[in-house]
Amino acid sequence: MSSFDELRLPPQNLDAERGVLGSVLLMPEALDDLAGLLEPDHFYSVDNQRIYAVIRGMYDRGVKGIDAVNLSEELSRLGQFDDVGGADYLWQILDEVPHAQHCRYYAGIVRDKWSQRQLNYALTESLSRSFSNCDTDELFETAQRLVGQAVEQRHTGARHQSLADIVQSSLRRLDERMKIAAEGGITGVPTGFIDLDKHTTGLQPSELIILAARPGMGKTAFVCNVTERMARAGERVLFFSLEQANIELMDRLLSSVARVDGAMIRAGNISREEAAKLFAAAGEIETWPIYLEDKPAITMSEITAIARRLHRQEPLSVIMIDYIQLIEAADKKMPREQQVATISRNLKFLAKELGIPVIVLAQLNRDVEKRTTKRPMLADLRESGSIEQDADMVLFLNRPDAYDAQDQPGVAEVIITKNRAGPCGIVTLTWRRELMRFEDCSFYGGGL
Repeated sequence: MSSFDELRLPPQNLDAERGVLGSVLLMPEALDDLAGLLEPDHFYSVDNQRIYAVIRGMYDRGVKGIDAVNLSEELSRLGQFDDVGGADYLWQILDEVPHAQHCRYYAGIVRDKWSQRQLNYALTESLSRSFSNCDTDELFETAQRLVGQAVEQRHTGARHQSLADIVQSSLRRLDERMKIAAEGGITGVPTGFIDLDKHTTGLQPSELIILAARPGMGKTAFVCNVTERMARAGERVLFFSLEQANIELMDRLLSSVARVDGAMIRAGNISREEAAKLFAAAGEIETWPIYLEDKPAITMSEITAIARRLHRQEPLSVIMIDYIQLIEAADKKMPREQQVATISRNLKFLAKELGIPVIVLAQLNRDVEKRTTKRPMLADLRESGSIEQDADMVLFLNRPDAYDAQDQPGVAEVIITKNRAGPCGIVTLTWRRELMRFEDCSFYGGGL
C-alpha cells in the first residue's frame, strides 16, 4: 500500500480498539465505565465490532466469567469465530494488553476516531451533493444538518454525577442566588419590567419562554421594549424578526426610545424638536449590543447556526424570535403540527445548549375571541400541544381595550399561565399605543 493510500484511510486507531477489547476480557466489569460511551459501530474494524457486540451481549445477559475461552465458545455458537480471526486474533488482543487500567482511555480514542469519521462522512456527502443539481438552500441545510449531527453525536454519552457532586453544585448556586438577592437583584436576565421581574426572578438560563397573543395585541412591541431594556443594561440580544424587516423594527425602537409618535414618523410629519429626539435616540441605539436578523423563510438550522456563531464570538444573553409559526420546517411534507413540534423541541434544545433564555412569540387561535372572557388560556395556542409541553414558561399578552375601547383603556396584562420554576399570575402594565410602548404601571404613580 502506498503512503498516499494510507493517508486516504478513514480516521481509526486499531491499537486502541484492541486495547478496549483486551481490557474488558481481563476485567469485564470495565464495561460499567463504557455504558453510553462506546457502541459496536464506534469501532472501525468490522472484526472488532463483532467481538465487542458479542461481549456486550454476554454482559447484558449477565453471563459470568467473560474471558477469551467463553468468548470463543460464544463466537463459535454464533458462527463468527473464524470470521473474526479465530484463536490467534483473540490471544493477540490479550497479549497486547497487560492490564485493564487504561480501558476508558482506549475507549475515548476509539470514540474520537469514530467522531472524526462521522465528520468526514458529513463533509464528503456535502461535497458530493454540491456537484449535483439540488437546490442551493437545500444543499446548505443538508450540509449544516449533517455536520450538526456529527457535532451532537460527539458530545453524547453518559455523564453520570454522584449525588454529592450535584448537592455541592446546588449549594453553590444557592449561595450565588442569596448574594444576588441580598443586593436587591434578580437571579435571571431582567426584562426591565419591575413587577414582571419580581414575579419571575428574571429569565432563567436554558429556559424556553413562549409569549403568545392574538394579532394586534402588541407582541412585537413588547419584545422590542424588553430588548431595549436589556440592551440598556448591557445584555447581548439576538433578535430574529421573521414578520417585519429590520428597518421597520428600528422605526419601532426609535419611536419608543425617543418617545415620538410612530404614526408621525411613518408619515414624515415631525417637528424639529422631535427630529432632534430621534437623532439622539439613534445615537444611543447604535451603541447597544443588539443583533437583528430579518431573513424571510428562515429555517431552524439557520437560526441555530447564527446563534452558535455569535455566541462563540461573545456569549449572548438572550434570543428573541418573532414568531414560531413563521419558522420554515426542514421537511415541508410533514403535517403542520408535527413541523411545529419539531421546531419547538429544537428551540428548547438551543436554549439548553447555549445556556441562555430563548423568547419565542406565538399566535393564538380564534377561539379566544368567541368567548365572553377574552383572557387567553393554554388551549388557545395554535398547534398548542408541543409548544405548551416544551415551554418552561408561557406568557399571554392581553389588552381589554383591544375588544372594547371603553374597557380599561391603556391597561395591559401579562398573564403567566405556565411557570415551571415559580408561581403563575397576572402582571399589569401600561400601554402607550402612540409610542408602541409598554411601561410599568408605577410610571404613572401606581397604576390606573
